[in-house]
Amino acid sequence: MLVEKNVPLQRCNTFGIAARAHTLVRVHTPQDVHDLLADHRLARQPLFVLGGGSNIVLTGDVKPVVLKMEIKGRRLLEETERHWIVEAGAGETWHELVDWTLAQGWPGLENLALIPGTVGAAPVQNIGAYGVELQDRFHSLLAIDLATSQPFTLDAAQCAFGYRDSVFKHAAPLAEQEGTGLPGHWGRGMGLAGRAVITHVRLLLRKDWRPELGYLDLERRRQEEGVDRPTARQVFDWVCAIRRAKLPDPAVIGNAGSFFKNPTVSPEQCQDIIARDPKIVHYPMADGSIKLAAGWLIDACGWKGKTVGRAGVYDKQALVLVNRGTPEDSVTGGEVMTLARAIQTSVYERFGIRLEPEPVVV
Repeated sequence: MLVEKNVPLQRCNTFGIAARAHTLVRVHTPQDVHDLLADHRLARQPLFVLGGGSNIVLTGDVKPVVLKMEIKGRRLLEETERHWIVEAGAGETWHELVDWTLAQGWPGLENLALIPGTVGAAPVQNIGAYGVELQDRFHSLLAIDLATSQPFTLDAAQCAFGYRDSVFKHAAPLAEQEGTGLPGHWGRGMGLAGRAVITHVRLLLRKDWRPELGYLDLERRRQEEGVDRPTARQVFDWVCAIRRAKLPDPAVIGNAGSFFKNPTVSPEQCQDIIARDPKIVHYPMADGSIKLAAGWLIDACGWKGKTVGRAGVYDKQALVLVNRGTPEDSVTGGEVMTLARAIQTSVYERFGIRLEPEPVVV
């Protein structure tokens, strides 16, 4: 367990916001978590888990003890007649894991290529893109209870996955927080936010693989290249090309990816908006609701390419907020959130829809 003091975090968050951690612990093995929890000086303090920093906005220095998750390792855990089960450490880079599974001949994650961040953060956010969400490929995860130092395992049902949501984004009920050990039943209303740290994630990849081409951009690529049955590697390459054309590379322009969730509305609400804005981008969902493209809503309000202070809206994709500052004069978390709130106000005033941010504000 390596403990550091007054650590710069500008390179630890993809927005490139300058901030410091008062105390940072680098976690390379699950034992490092147990050692931290056994240290009474550290364990008594609030804890903050940090992976790749791709889904956070830092509004100041971080006072809780930062657990920088750097657990590595990836392996084929099990193979059956129908599946491959792959396990990866929480500190592995997600995109590199996707690339590696394809290199081994295990398809299924290709639609999730180039999503920034680490493996351990993927279940927290239930990451998704181009018609596939993590829950569609999820087997289980290994975690440690920060209250008791006990390891535990959760399956997909216990993670309570939703749209960019999971049990790790919700606080436990007060009575449960005051108890000991983990509850025996998980579901909506239960919560592990701030109470557990993920150490490993296991993915279930089917051998009867079929390409997921439901999104228009992918289907357009397939038609352009004249491919009837693309391979997983071809889908991977298409997804990477599409994302690079639309989204800024955090290594070049600081950002946290998609800043707002795509809102869902009832069919009646959607028809009301269509009557006023016929070109609105919308997708019917399996539960009967309609998902609206948040980027379209923001663009329709005139925000694409606009800048407020050192925070801006990306000129190729209005869903992405970017750092217009420099490493020496970086955007602040306050500037980012000021811009975000202004966008939320504009969208609500025009469409009556409240946009919900994706990143965690710290």
